[in-house]
Amino acid sequence: MEVRCNSISEVRENIDQIDRKIVALLAERGNFVTQAAAFKKTTDEVRAPNRVEQVIAKVQSLAQEHGANPKVVETVYRAMISAFIEAELQEHSLLNENCAKP
Repeated sequence: MEVRCNSISEVRENIDQIDRKIVALLAERGNFVTQAAAFKKTTDEVRAPNRVEQVIAKVQSLAQEHGANPKVVETVYRAMISAFIEAELQEHSLLNENCAKP
């Protein structure tokens, strides 16, 4: 369903609503990323370049299905995945430190 706005303020209000949803979904995704760190034995498993490319291919397909710009979706996802990998590497490191302590 396409919403047609009659002013820039309506556009901004709609974008603000979407941003709230996106941030909530990022928090939810981040929770799963944190959980994933516990299942991975090495930092290479955290980085998982093959999995990154699988996700990129999937979201490019979803972008086409939804009429989104595939390049924008790819760029956003690569940045998001990179940030989540850094967070997961930190979590993975903390988990390993805690396991190594007597």
